[in-house]
Amino acid sequence: MSSFKPLRKAVFPVAGLGTRFLPATKAMPKEMLTVVDKPLIQYAVEEALEAGIEQIIFVTGRGKSALEDHFDISYELETTMQARGKSLAAIEGIRQKPGSPVYVRQQEPLGLGHAVWCAREIVGDEPFAVLLPDELMWGTPGFLAQMVEAYHKVGGNLIGALEVAPEETDKYGIITPGEVDGPLTEVLEVIEKPAKGTAKSNLMTPGRYILQPEVMKILDNPVTGAGGEIQLTDAMAQLIGKQPFHGYTFNGQRFDCGGKAGYIQANLALALEREDLGPPVRAFAKRLLG
Repeated sequence: MSSFKPLRKAVFPVAGLGTRFLPATKAMPKEMLTVVDKPLIQYAVEEALEAGIEQIIFVTGRGKSALEDHFDISYELETTMQARGKSLAAIEGIRQKPGSPVYVRQQEPLGLGHAVWCAREIVGDEPFAVLLPDELMWGTPGFLAQMVEAYHKVGGNLIGALEVAPEETDKYGIITPGEVDGPLTEVLEVIEKPAKGTAKSNLMTPGRYILQPEVMKILDNPVTGAGGEIQLTDAMAQLIGKQPFHGYTFNGQRFDCGGKAGYIQANLALALEREDLGPPVRAFAKRLLG
């Protein structure tokens, strides 16, 4: 049994501009793009709540008011639906308990490490999860729940791990692996976007982390890394060898909804799984593909 503190808090970096989805994201946060009928951010929040997270922390920027409104009470909508005898089932459970979510601002787009650091006062001296909402992880139980179960056993720091094609390793944070125990891989090193041909494995980090609060102290004095940004990967690397550090391979599907192809694939895959949408969507796909 781990001696580390239990995990109660989760940080969602949602300050990005979403330029890859322009013009759709000109006036709407990219995290509010829907997969079937649910915004990306809601999938991530539900994943965190399923894993036992008690406090949701959004690191936002300008133009994110729609995201904040989504998790608030909607008096006009709820009153109108009730007056017309319509069920509120579709929106029940979205509203969070008082005091959660908490919203903090990232005033400048200085990188993921900087975004996480902006939540330091809320995180305090507790371990915390980080979830990147444009990485849609689909499985039962959810990715973070799987990681939390492992965290109870090994403690320390856990990061998501997934295999990618060797020719794509220069696009991601890549793990240098040590001992392997089922889905758990000892992490000897993490390198952000290594040059082609230099990666020590094809295990990438797909936007799910459980980190100890010491990483915030490292981010107090950040070093600019890949892309001229403050990289969370670089700060995590300084904890390796000082605290337990493992990668956890997800038993489920990953959809990279930060790109248009992955976003379309997620819509199709999740629609096909639904009883109300699967048959007509499958029939249409067959006709479309001839």
